Amino acid sequence: MKRTLIALFALAFMLAVVLPALAEDPAQEAAQEQRAETKNLRQEIVKLKYVRAQDIQQVLYPFLGPRGVIQFNDNMPMVLTVSALSENIDKVLAVIRELDVKPADVLFTVQLVLGSEADATTDAELQNDPIVKELRKLLRYKGYTLLDATLIRVINRESAKVVLGPKAEFEFSLKPDVAGDVKTPVIKTEVRLRQITRTMGKALSPEGREIDQPRTNVTTPIESTLNIKSGERTVVGVSKLDGGDKGLILIISGKILD
Repeated sequence: MKRTLIALFALAFMLAVVLPALAEDPAQEAAQEQRAETKNLRQEIVKLKYVRAQDIQQVLYPFLGPRGVIQFNDNMPMVLTVSALSENIDKVLAVIRELDVKPADVLFTVQLVLGSEADATTDAELQNDPIVKELRKLLRYKGYTLLDATLIRVINRESAKVVLGPKAEFEFSLKPDVAGDVKTPVIKTEVRLRQITRTMGKALSPEGREIDQPRTNVTTPIESTLNIKSGERTVVGVSKLDGGDKGLILIISGKILD
């Protein structure tokens, strides 16, 4: 009898402990879990060096987790605030280290050459040029004159523009995009050469008098996108000039600087 009473008391005690736990409100459980997660949230302020916060935020979102947040201010584009679970913060910071790196610095050498079918004269600096020697085999031009040459240093994925020609009649622009691995990078380059011709024409003044008025005509003899290896030199394009027996030849080389 005594053992039976002890067993009943033990059963009653277990029910008093277990039943309230089983009947606990699911909302309370969710609230407790949320409070636990909130305690594990971590916030980091990251100062970027080379990329803007708005340029990398989409890449970072998958690593934040369900409660992660990225914030930044347009007035401070190189600073972002990340809030997430501690383990997700570490993932985000690792991705930022991969993205926030110094962009490649590319040095281009640009030569604008005039080829002529009628005049066989070739400039001394082009006599032994291997590309010009090859062009003699492929084109009808007998003579080659160097109109202009320049160096252009530009940061990867940014545009650069220079004026070329003895009368500043050409506008040359390019935009590189370095791709590939570190050992064999390729410089994908958008190139455009425009020719600007300025003439005087006749026009009527507001009073109805005939006056001289400058006119500007812009054409694009050469426009292309090419892939070159670092240190490689190549012909971008050849375009005939008005008159038929002369043509523009654009030669460039690109080198990624350390």
